[in-house]
Amino acid sequence: MSDLRDAALVSKAWPFEEARKLVKRYEKAPPEKGHVLFETGYGPSGLPHIGTFGEVARTTMIRRAFELISDIPTRLVCFSDDLDGMRKVPDNVPDPRQLDQHLQRPLSDVPDPFGTHDSFGAHNNAMLRRFLDTFGFEYEFISATSFYREGHFDEVLLRAVERYDDIMAVMLKSLREERRQTYSIFLPIHPETGRVLYVPMKKVDAANGTITFDDEDGREITLPVTGGNVKLQWKPDFGARWAALGVDFEMYGKDHSTNTPIYDRICEILGGRKPEHFTYELFLDQNGEKISKSKGNGLTIDEWLSYASTESLSYYMYLKPRTAKRLTWDVIPKAVDEYHQQLRAYPGQDAKARVNNPVWHIHGGTPPESHMVVPFSMLLNLASVSSAEDRETLWGFIRRYAPEASAETHPDLDQAAGFAVRYYNDFVKPGRVYRAPTELEREALQDLRDQLAAYDGPVEDEALQSIVYAVGRERFEPLRDWFRALYEVLLGASQGPRFGGFIALYGVEETVTLIDKALAGELV
Repeated sequence: MSDLRDAALVSKAWPFEEARKLVKRYEKAPPEKGHVLFETGYGPSGLPHIGTFGEVARTTMIRRAFELISDIPTRLVCFSDDLDGMRKVPDNVPDPRQLDQHLQRPLSDVPDPFGTHDSFGAHNNAMLRRFLDTFGFEYEFISATSFYREGHFDEVLLRAVERYDDIMAVMLKSLREERRQTYSIFLPIHPETGRVLYVPMKKVDAANGTITFDDEDGREITLPVTGGNVKLQWKPDFGARWAALGVDFEMYGKDHSTNTPIYDRICEILGGRKPEHFTYELFLDQNGEKISKSKGNGLTIDEWLSYASTESLSYYMYLKPRTAKRLTWDVIPKAVDEYHQQLRAYPGQDAKARVNNPVWHIHGGTPPESHMVVPFSMLLNLASVSSAEDRETLWGFIRRYAPEASAETHPDLDQAAGFAVRYYNDFVKPGRVYRAPTELEREALQDLRDQLAAYDGPVEDEALQSIVYAVGRERFEPLRDWFRALYEVLLGASQGPRFGGFIALYGVEETVTLIDKALAGELV
């Protein structure tokens, strides 16, 4: 462990770089609360998406990195702002128009359109927790509704009343003149309609801890700021939450980055210490647009897990968090294969390489052994040429290629075979386009076919790859034109596997038959 800690203290892996900032934060004295607090925030206005998961996954990676280089205990809090008013009805819920009458009510008071929970906020909170539990995250969940209504926020809210002018001064600098006229950091919840009101304050009474305002009908109302009668606007809420909980670290998307000085200053005004931050780039859909919970664009967690393992998604989240990422179907196969490449490399690495390996961070220092003797991309190609409808079809080829493998001894491979069949049928099969070979390609394919038909050597990747390579080298410059031809003519795809390995897996005789079909025009 000492070797790993020494390596971690100088590692350039981004979780360790962030963790060292937290070590420095408490180098003079340990935290009075006895632990370092990590927080992630969630706005339950729509169903959780992969971006939400990514925030918790990445924060957990930094938390684990910190635990390797420090002996201070840690906590991770997932905070849901379910007291927020529903500003618009999401498109991806059953019968969305039924929710129109509940606009501006707290999400925790809006009926659940799915009919499974006490409120829409509770439904989305449950979805978030189920997703996070799927990945085995260690976290504590806090509902803003409970936090406000059960009095956990009261002390900070009363302090906000006392320091109202100071907080308003921070906020007004960031607002347009028109918005300044009606802005208040406090959002009262109407005692009759239950709606979250965006109204200016007539009086803020520090002595009594109350606010006075006119409602939409012009009636003057006075409410205590405590007990869940009032919530804070979202920017002040950020800083107030940091102060109330004693948050040491929070990450958020690039779209929040310009607000960081506001969050920090409000936290300080309310008596807290601003936390360490990490800003990540946004997740994009296939059109390059930001993923939105309310739109439901981009991949969901459930959709990813229909085609690949949880660990592959964690791996994708680890990679270059400060670079914008597309969350589309075609990123899945590469993520799966790269994850297993890193798993296979880990046992032979020294401490320095291990703490820089993504799988250390994904598995908290104890990565499992990989049994993927066949890459996921190869399984997809195998599913394509065999028109597989179930994983057992693929196992027929796998057993011949790797006789020692079985579903029992290689569970990750068995799982991947099932995923590959589903992925192939849903995404690859509909888009397959075979083409006829050119005259030069036909000549090369005939030569390859004849050499394979006469081949009596070992059915091994390298030996077969050398044949494929030699046939192409005689005729193609650059050589990648030959491999592109193999993929497009034989597999109906623009790219594919290392072809010698494909032949070894699919079978020499079967590949000869496949080439015969292509030459006869039966695949087009």
